[in-house]
Amino acid sequence: MATPTSVAFHTLGCKLNFSETSGIRQMFDKEGYHTVDMEEPADIFILNTCSVTEFADKKCRYAVRQARKKNPDAKVVVIGCYAQLKPKEISEIDGVDLVLGAAEKFNILNYINDLANADGKGMVMAGEISEVNGFVSSYSLGDRTRTFLKVQDGCDYKCSFCTIPLARGKSRSDTIENVLSRITEIKNAGSREIVLTGVNLGDFGNGTEVIEGVRSKKEAMFIDLIQAIDQHDGVMRYRISSIEPNLCTDEVIEHVASSDQFAPHFHMPLQSGSDRILGLMKRRYRRDLYQSRVSKIKNLMPSACIGVDVIVGFPGETEEDFLETYHFLRDLDINYLHVFTYSERANTGAAQMLGAVPMHIRRERNERLRILSEKKKRAFYLSQIGTERTVIFEEGSLGFTENYIKVKCKGVLPNEIRKVVLEDLDESGLVTARPLMTEAF
Repeated sequence: MATPTSVAFHTLGCKLNFSETSGIRQMFDKEGYHTVDMEEPADIFILNTCSVTEFADKKCRYAVRQARKKNPDAKVVVIGCYAQLKPKEISEIDGVDLVLGAAEKFNILNYINDLANADGKGMVMAGEISEVNGFVSSYSLGDRTRTFLKVQDGCDYKCSFCTIPLARGKSRSDTIENVLSRITEIKNAGSREIVLTGVNLGDFGNGTEVIEGVRSKKEAMFIDLIQAIDQHDGVMRYRISSIEPNLCTDEVIEHVASSDQFAPHFHMPLQSGSDRILGLMKRRYRRDLYQSRVSKIKNLMPSACIGVDVIVGFPGETEEDFLETYHFLRDLDINYLHVFTYSERANTGAAQMLGAVPMHIRRERNERLRILSEKKKRAFYLSQIGTERTVIFEEGSLGFTENYIKVKCKGVLPNEIRKVVLEDLDESGLVTARPLMTEAF
């Protein structure tokens, strides 16, 4: 195979995956490859996969088929969490040329030339996840307004429903010094907002060094990171992508409340409002702790936005358990939900549990919580009408306030920052806004 000149990227899954795809794309750019859109007939297609739901396999196969339609002679490389979990299975998908595991994906350029000798079967390069110890920094480029910056990877938690530790390995982090260096690069590229991302972001500081196979002591914690960021000459705004409630400490909440740069926006996974189900999930908190975190945030930042992850249909979840969750969320001062229908994942404790909930009941519970989420979000948006907010605008005259309200405003340009007054809620669920000044600041 002649050296390819064009490469296309397709990302499935979370913000962390997007930051890593962008980092890998930058490697190709430096080597002279030409990045094209996924819809174009590239020489190489790189698919960064997710493993969170049962649809990982279907999405991966569909993406491979689409790539082959664009260019039947292209080389298709599959990376990401699903590639680490089921490399052999993916290698047998018709059209896949190379599968790279969690560590190998960051050395992808070293494997590209090997594709010339491919015999029509997908090659697999995926080591044991227990051997993955290093941290590789990455951040997204291409959207000047918002950048996803990876500062942590892996997870040491053993939640019974989750495959992420099997796909990404031990908890490990960047150094504060390197994070600040990346922030300077991002600022110089013109970005106005940075979203800090990781698998278990609040666990920042683990695995900063490996000495003769023994992990070092934690040299810093998440609070140290955000304090250092606030003292650094960085971008206009920072967001915390998601943080476990047991790691969203009083110190973290108090720092965000006192900061001019960190957005009053928290996303904390709950997963269930039933203490019994939380125990089966092997979560590290119970309802009372979660409620105390929400109360602390709202007491210090009444206009803060709080998002919640929740899983419905976990094995053994009765109607009573679900109603506990529903009523807990209904009465809690939170503002939107990300609702996930439980799906069985191989090699997890939950997959072996009795009491599987019929799929039609899982879906019905999902819909009930989605309706609750819309009501919560609408009530929050309406409560902010008439207030003054700062918006960083994106394409199409749309942007987000510091407390994560999506607004539209006439007469603004992408990447502008404006003080606005929130005026009304339109039929599409967007808040209309009026700028308070004629120029950006």
